Amino acid sequence: MGEVYRARDTKLGRDVAIKVLPEAFAHDAERMARFEREAQVLASLNHPNIAAIYGLEESSDVRSLVMELVEGPTLEDRIAQGPVPLDEALALVKPIAEGLEYAHEKGVIHRDLKPANIKIASDGTVKLLDFGLAKAVEEPVVAGNPSISPTLTIRGTSAGVILGTAAYMAPEQARGAVVDKRADIWAFGVVLYEMLTAKQPFVGSTVSDTLAGVLKTDPDLAVIPASVRRLVRRCVEKDAKRRLRDIGDARLAIEELLAGRTDGDETPQPSPKRAILWKAVAGILAVVLLSVGALFWRTTRPVSQPLVRLDVQLGPEFELSTVFSANAILSPDGTRVVYTGRGTDGKLRLYTRLLAQEHAVPLAGTEDASGPFLSPDGQSIAFFAGGKLKKASVQGGGTVVLCDAQSDRGGSWGDDGNIVAALTISGPLFRVSPSGGTPQALTSLRQENSELTHRYPQVLPGSQAVLFTAHTLTGVGYERATIELQSLRTGERKTLVRDSYFGRYVPSGHLLYIHQGGLYAAPMDVARQELTGPAAPVLEDVASTPQYGFAQLDVARNGTLVYVKGRGPSQTLVWLDSTGRTQPLRTVAADYGSPLSPLKFSPDGKRLAVTVTQDGNTEVWVYDLERDVMTRLTFTPGFSGWPVWAPDGKHIVVTSSRNNAMPNLYWVRADGTGEAVRLTESKYRQNPVSFSPDGRRLAFTEINPQTKVDIWTLPLEEVESDHPKAGKPEPFLQTSFNEAVPKISPDGRWLAYVSDESGAGEIYVRPFPGPGGKWQVSAGGGRSPVWSKKAPELLYQNPQGMMAVSYTVKDGAFAASKPRLWVEKKDLGLGFDLAPDGKRFAVVQAETEPKGTAQVTFLLNFFDELRRRAPAGK
Repeated sequence: MGEVYRARDTKLGRDVAIKVLPEAFAHDAERMARFEREAQVLASLNHPNIAAIYGLEESSDVRSLVMELVEGPTLEDRIAQGPVPLDEALALVKPIAEGLEYAHEKGVIHRDLKPANIKIASDGTVKLLDFGLAKAVEEPVVAGNPSISPTLTIRGTSAGVILGTAAYMAPEQARGAVVDKRADIWAFGVVLYEMLTAKQPFVGSTVSDTLAGVLKTDPDLAVIPASVRRLVRRCVEKDAKRRLRDIGDARLAIEELLAGRTDGDETPQPSPKRAILWKAVAGILAVVLLSVGALFWRTTRPVSQPLVRLDVQLGPEFELSTVFSANAILSPDGTRVVYTGRGTDGKLRLYTRLLAQEHAVPLAGTEDASGPFLSPDGQSIAFFAGGKLKKASVQGGGTVVLCDAQSDRGGSWGDDGNIVAALTISGPLFRVSPSGGTPQALTSLRQENSELTHRYPQVLPGSQAVLFTAHTLTGVGYERATIELQSLRTGERKTLVRDSYFGRYVPSGHLLYIHQGGLYAAPMDVARQELTGPAAPVLEDVASTPQYGFAQLDVARNGTLVYVKGRGPSQTLVWLDSTGRTQPLRTVAADYGSPLSPLKFSPDGKRLAVTVTQDGNTEVWVYDLERDVMTRLTFTPGFSGWPVWAPDGKHIVVTSSRNNAMPNLYWVRADGTGEAVRLTESKYRQNPVSFSPDGRRLAFTEINPQTKVDIWTLPLEEVESDHPKAGKPEPFLQTSFNEAVPKISPDGRWLAYVSDESGAGEIYVRPFPGPGGKWQVSAGGGRSPVWSKKAPELLYQNPQGMMAVSYTVKDGAFAASKPRLWVEKKDLGLGFDLAPDGKRFAVVQAETEPKGTAQVTFLLNFFDELRRRAPAGK
């Protein structure tokens, strides 16, 4: 059959698919000749609905075809979800017919048309795959799934040779007779039938039984819509002479059906005289109805309003402060805006303002709130704060705690009163009662797809389904994001859009989402829970965060959109001391990627390893504090990050997605010279965190879909050379919970880490390298532990800011003091590290707008703009 690889064309900067001829045929002259002839023929096919072939390559006696890489599910995947509605089926088979028509005009026959060879790209484009590629097997197939039985061929379309897949073979193919383009027409009819019924018309328990069905039985056309029966019947005529002779005729029939015209094949025809009478009556009625309809339309038609853009300063307290929760949202009726702001007391809280009023009102009890979302009636607001999900009235008053919340990655209030929210950093969505209580898991992660998290839900009207963004560990750098829809009634789930995030359904009948940094809209039938037309770009300047799957936008039912404009690099490096005072460290703005990778001081404190994102690539740099010079350390298209200094100060370990592999651990020189040395090889993503004092043991994390985030250690030898010897990685802590950020103490005796075993992230300490007990250090939440090298102290983050605990060791037991507030700083993210002197932190700080100047943008009549850009499908 051959082998197919995903590859990167480094010259043209694009991903491709490479198909390699099976090794068994590598020295078969006839096979090689046919392989080349087919490549030449396929290279002549240039059609938007045919996956293109870019070239024929040869390397070390290996022949391969370089082809267009088509992302997205196959038609077989779509059919597996159930019968395809007629309108959608016709919209999908029309481009199939167009692609076949083009190929037939070029003298090329597909010979193996089936749902598995048809892909639906992420932008909705339908692509035909495997055009004329020879596939051979040496042994006859006598059992198995006939729909995926192999293609059999030896010499093109010669008589006496079976060519095709059993369930889609024309009778002449099944007999081994010479075939022409009418074999493709037969398969086209079979595919259309299967789409409409989710069943194959000719199926048996073995390939032989299926071929017998093709030759002897007729499909039951009564189970498909009457409007397409004649078309399908003419495609699956067993006698090729009576079959539809040109796929272009099928295309024309489909276009007429899409335009609302049918051939009336299954309706009895009236007598000629009666037909004339009915035509006359129908004509008169048509004139009357058209006249009345035109008058009614003129007086009642909706007026399409132009798009109106307003840049608004909400108030002097408004602050743009986060990369993963909304700064401003609208009430469902569009009359009120709720936003985050910082008052004169310096505290961040929620403010609410009716758009008809001049001033905003702070909401008491919402200090440190993030991720707000409103109830369907707009009278209550839910938000995340202090490790809890809370709610309050927009009119003010007390707040109510609903449940614990480890993270603030989005929530939605359904019109049935229930809340759906992402309560954990890595995990599914939960249903929360509006009166509070224990949350109930609503979705489940697909372990077979290596899913990590479900985020930013939206309960659809009627509370029958929920939209959300799923992140999977299938790519490099950032996890891949898809927009999913799950029925709340049946639990069934489908993928709506791939490689996109932050899906939002709006009442104009569109799905909004972010794709490659831009806002797109696609027509959507919310009742059928599916997209009905191609997507169109809408906005290019929406602030979004792909690593979190978030975008700063909200839409009201009245057609008003509010969003925050995207900005360029806006982060600087500053010093932060225990008084909360900051001083510039490096004033040049850059995208330091703090949500992705921490900062790390060199052992002598004179250099700082950071990550910088430019043009979509994240790389490790070293900043020399004394010389004020930045030196790039890694050169990896994709992602390199999480730098950790080796104790010798001459080497750094990073995680990197080199060669398009899953990010694993590499050893690099800190001066940027020499080649990177790979330390680990794993199919899971790994992040280095800390070294033992002697440099012979590296603690790192690995993300396993089955056991979540685990802590491992890597033994190392010859750690002062450029080519250390890495031993076999050893699990340190591997449970059903998330254990992360393992930090080895300066004396090498203890390991601090974060675990969510209690339901929320807390800091724990264990003996290193073990075994031994564990001690909980934090209270009320904790993350990102860091040891002081100058005092017996362990510092960590919690919702109040940076906390510190002193500790002692007695009789082998770790004893921590009561946590105390070291500095009130609540938005550090991961971008910080404690200087070796233990007196101050280096911190990535987001540049903020001058107080009172931060803006949001309102778009009025947004739904009219959507209808113009992405008209609704049938």
